[in-house]
Amino acid sequence: MKQPALTFYGGKFMALVPVAIYTFFCLLLFVFYRAFNMEALAVGGFLALLIGGIFARSYRQFWEAATRGISSLPSVSVIMILLMVGMFSALIKLCGLSNGFVWLATALGVHGGLFVAFTFLATCVVSTATGSSIGTMFIAFPIFYAAGGQLGANEMMLAGSIVSGAIFGDNLAPISDTTIASASTQQFQNGQPADIGGVVRSRFKYSAVAASVTLVIYIMLGGVGGHFQGGKLAQAASPAPLIMLLPVAVMLMVAVKTRNIYAGLLVGLGLGTVTGLAFGLFKSSAIFANHAAENKITGFLVTGLNDILPTVALVIAVFGIMGVLTEAGVLDDLAQQVLRHPLGKTARGTELIAMLGTSLVTIIFGGVTSAAILTAGPIVNKIGQAHQLHPYRRANLLDGTANSLPALVPFLSVFIFIGAALTKLSPVTVALGTIYGIVLFGVYLVAVVTGWGRRLEAPQEVESRN
Repeated sequence: MKQPALTFYGGKFMALVPVAIYTFFCLLLFVFYRAFNMEALAVGGFLALLIGGIFARSYRQFWEAATRGISSLPSVSVIMILLMVGMFSALIKLCGLSNGFVWLATALGVHGGLFVAFTFLATCVVSTATGSSIGTMFIAFPIFYAAGGQLGANEMMLAGSIVSGAIFGDNLAPISDTTIASASTQQFQNGQPADIGGVVRSRFKYSAVAASVTLVIYIMLGGVGGHFQGGKLAQAASPAPLIMLLPVAVMLMVAVKTRNIYAGLLVGLGLGTVTGLAFGLFKSSAIFANHAAENKITGFLVTGLNDILPTVALVIAVFGIMGVLTEAGVLDDLAQQVLRHPLGKTARGTELIAMLGTSLVTIIFGGVTSAAILTAGPIVNKIGQAHQLHPYRRANLLDGTANSLPALVPFLSVFIFIGAALTKLSPVTVALGTIYGIVLFGVYLVAVVTGWGRRLEAPQEVESRN
């Protein structure tokens, strides 16, 4: 039996109060406090629900709607995958893959623009391996940025290359929270979320074109104004961590080929653990260890789970808000308004609207791409289904737009804020150097205008979920 519609004092659009409160928290954190804290964002989401429910005619029905949103198939899929991704990400971080790339750069004798391009490629690999853009930035900046100063790299381009590489993995990695969110919010006609392996496979061409253009620009401009100082790098640099590229590659291949992210994570985690132990990158106690005297369990399995919990909390809060908007009829109304607009009459126009809407939400949310995708995703799903746009195409537009130009607005972007904080450069300087995000937006805009990569879902097409 269909649940009664959720109603609000003042009309259904009062259901947007939780969105307004969450947006306020984003602005408070990023603009006024200049801080990024996933736990605080999650707190903002839950407070938005607690306060927003006051405007509902039935507080009980409000929370039932929020609970149904949290317990929906897309929400549960995202949460389950994120919890397992956390463990694999912690394994890769433990092995110090970035240090291996610094050793490789010095061994090859690259400097200037070549080092900036190398840093971009290396950071792409690290972010794809860990699935964490923010984590990659905190790993890469202390290593690559410090090294680049001695190797004649342009500061603006070097900082931007690290942010660019972090965004690349966030956009493409099958274990990235944005990839998981963009796929899970787009449904096939049978109601199943888009499988992550298929999404990544279809997304690769856009990322590859943008990365290629970015690479050329970094080679040409990355050394302008830099001064080569002989390349005395950190003594910690070692080739040993590069062996971890093997389990990363196997994990990616299994996830894409089988279209099952769980299979990829199982193989990657198992092979990665064996490889790390065999090459002495960590001891068995780093996997799982009990400290009885301190009543404490340690190891990368536990650390990985703990590190991802704030993101899981944010996902729960956002899906709760989405549940309220759905049952209040707000999402349906917004979708119908889009489809009634002249642009919404065609597939191309609908895709342009999807890019514009995702851009606005991403800017409002301060570049927190996962939250932006979870918010814009249900609407893009509805308007895309009306034109039979394939779930892969919709997921790619969502993720590609959120992880591009809208996420690079100075003073409003978490990516730019972190880059500026770690380099002492101005936010404008870091943003201008983040070439990949700028180029990626252009690639998707061209794809929408020309129809490149546009795919329609066949009326009887049935896909198995990851």
